[in-house]
Amino acid sequence: MEEIIGTIEISDSSGREALWPKPSLDPNDPLNWSSWEKYTTYGTICFYSFLATTNVSNFGVAIVTLSKYFHESNTRISYLVCFNTLMLGVGNLFWVPLMRVIGKRPVFLIAIALLAVFNVWSFKATTYRSLLAARLLSGFAAAAGDATVPAVVADMFFVHERGFVMMIFHVALSGGFFIGPVINGYVVQDTNSWQWACGWIAIASGVNWLIALFFIRETSYPNRDVNAPSSSFGPKRGLLSHLAVTRGYNREESFLNSLYNIISIAVYPPVVWAGITVGVFVGWNIIIQLETSVLFSAPPYLWKVHSLGLIALSGFIGTLLAVFVGGMLIDMIANSMTNRNHGRREPEYRLLGLVIPAIIGPMGILIFGICAAKKTSWVGLAFGYGMQGFGLTAVSNVLVTYAVDSYFSLAGETIVFFFVIRAILGCVLALFAFQWIDATGTENAFGQMVAIQFFVILFCILFLIKGKQIRQWTATYGPLKRQAKAFTAANDSN
Repeated sequence: MEEIIGTIEISDSSGREALWPKPSLDPNDPLNWSSWEKYTTYGTICFYSFLATTNVSNFGVAIVTLSKYFHESNTRISYLVCFNTLMLGVGNLFWVPLMRVIGKRPVFLIAIALLAVFNVWSFKATTYRSLLAARLLSGFAAAAGDATVPAVVADMFFVHERGFVMMIFHVALSGGFFIGPVINGYVVQDTNSWQWACGWIAIASGVNWLIALFFIRETSYPNRDVNAPSSSFGPKRGLLSHLAVTRGYNREESFLNSLYNIISIAVYPPVVWAGITVGVFVGWNIIIQLETSVLFSAPPYLWKVHSLGLIALSGFIGTLLAVFVGGMLIDMIANSMTNRNHGRREPEYRLLGLVIPAIIGPMGILIFGICAAKKTSWVGLAFGYGMQGFGLTAVSNVLVTYAVDSYFSLAGETIVFFFVIRAILGCVLALFAFQWIDATGTENAFGQMVAIQFFVILFCILFLIKGKQIRQWTATYGPLKRQAKAFTAANDSN
C-alpha cells in the first residue's frame, strides 16, 4: 500500500540494493533496454525539449526590435513570450492524455512536426495578431517536449538513477532558456531580421523530426509482469520494428479519464506547492530576460541585439553548476538516507537538496535588481542572472523528481498539473512585469521578488517534517484512492 504514496523498499532480504521499479524478463521492457537504446531515445527527446524552451525565449532579446517593427508597446510585445509560456504548460492537458492512449512515440512525432509548422507561420507573419496566434500555437506544439518527459524517464530508468537523468532534461530545458537567447541574438543581428529567430527553429525542428523518426522508441509498457518466465516473452525487437507508431496504443486507457486525473491532482498539496515554487522561479527568470532586453538596449549600455543574448550565457553557466547539486547530489543524499533507513526510501529525502539553491537563487535576484536599478557594470547583472539560473535549474529538478517519486503511478498526470501551475504562474508574473517595475521601482520590485521566492520555498520545511503524513492523507481521496482500492482488491485475490 505504501508503494502507492511513494514509500518503497529498494533493498532485498540480504540488504543489497534492489532495482525499483522491478523489471520483467522481457528483453523489450524499456527498463531492460541497452544504454544505447535508452540514451538515443532520451537524447532525441531532450533535443526537442531544448527547442521547446528556445521557442519560448526566442523573442526575449528582440523586444525593442519587435516594438519598433509592429509599433506596439514593450508590454504588448512581451505577450509573445508570456502567452507562449502559458501554452507550454496548458498544452499538456491535451498531449499527456493523448499520450496515455496512443503512446509516446506518435505524440512526439506529431508535436515536433507541428513545432516546425507553427514556426514557419511565425516566420511568415506580417501583423502582430498573426504573429501572436502563431506563437500561441507554437507554444502548444512545444508543450509535448515538457511535461511528457518525466513519464519517459519513469518508463526507462530505475528510481536510484532518476536524479541525474532528470537533470539532463532540466539542462536541456534551461539550455533553451539561456543558450536560446544567445543563438537568437546572433541570428537577429546577423540577418537583420527578427523572422529568422523563428526560421532557424523551424529548420532545427525538421531535423529533430527526422532523427526522432528513427531513434525515439515507444517507452510505454503498461502490463509489466515481473513474475512471468523469460520463455513467455518474444525475441528482442529490431530497429525496423521500433519504427511502428501503434505499439503504444492502450485500449484500456481513456483520454477523458486521464484528463480527469490531471485535474484531480489539484487537490494534492505536494504537487501544488512544487508547481507554485517552480512557477515563481520561472516567472522571475522571464522577467530578468525581458528587463535585460530593455535595460541593455537603452543608455548607458546601448548594446546590439547579439550582445543582449550573450548576457544569458551567465544563466547557462549557473545551470551547468547546478548539475551536481540538483542532480547527482540529490541522488547521493537520497541513497544515503535510504541506507540509514534500512532500505526504505521516502520522496522527501530529495528535498534536502533544496538548501543550497534556496539561498543562491533569491540572492541572485537581489543582486540583479540592485545592479539594474543603479545601472552598474554588466558584470554584476550577469553574476545575479547566473545565480538565478543555478537556483531555477536545481530547484526544478529536485521538485520534479520529488513529485514523480511521490506519485510515480500517476507520473504523467502529476507532472502535467505541476507544469500547468508553473506555466500559468510564470505567465501571470511576467505579464505584469513592466507595470510592476514602473509602479514600484526596479530595486523595490526585485526586492519583493526575493521575499516571495523565499516565502514559497520555505514550505519545504513543512513537507520535510510532515510529507509522509500528507501523502498518506492524499491516498484517501482522488485518483490515489481509486488506485488504493484496486491495489487492495488485487492483493485480496492473491
